[in-house]
Amino acid sequence: MIQKREDAAKEAAMRVAQAMVAAAVTAPKGHGFDKICAAIVDGEEKDRMAEHMRDIYKETGEPFYNRDAGCVDGSHCVVLLAVKDDPNMQANCGYCGLPDCAANREVGASCAFNITDLGIALGSAVSIAADNRIDSRVFFSAGKAALRMGIFGEDVKVCYGIPLSTYGKSNFFDRDPGAVLL
Repeated sequence: MIQKREDAAKEAAMRVAQAMVAAAVTAPKGHGFDKICAAIVDGEEKDRMAEHMRDIYKETGEPFYNRDAGCVDGSHCVVLLAVKDDPNMQANCGYCGLPDCAANREVGASCAFNITDLGIALGSAVSIAADNRIDSRVFFSAGKAALRMGIFGEDVKVCYGIPLSTYGKSNFFDRDPGAVLL
């Protein structure tokens, strides 16, 4: 069997994406409740995500959505990490800026523990990509597109995407969507 560079690199990115999901799910939690959601998109779903990002660009006029869509186009896959919007922590800590979890639920604010846990999960995931020398970046723009796609359902309001690529030049460094990748 002969496996050419492009196929081997893409398979490596997919294996690392799976390890990133495992790292994110097993990352420490601030209050012991696991509300992290994860998925990997590639192929047509990845292309659809990039199109949603371009639609958001057209709606908002924010050029980074279009730029990031080009980076997603040039990636093998995108790891999505999100958190369920459920402040049922019973901590009543007030870290969200409200008096207690009941007030949080009433106004629909984000639970500080959940958002912090998502940040820890993102850090754990991208460390796996870095340890395996897979190029990656964290894009809230890809996460916003994933939310529009309904990948995690209505109880998720915060999501980030981490596109992965394995080319001779990182398509995330200067973020020039027109750059030659091979």
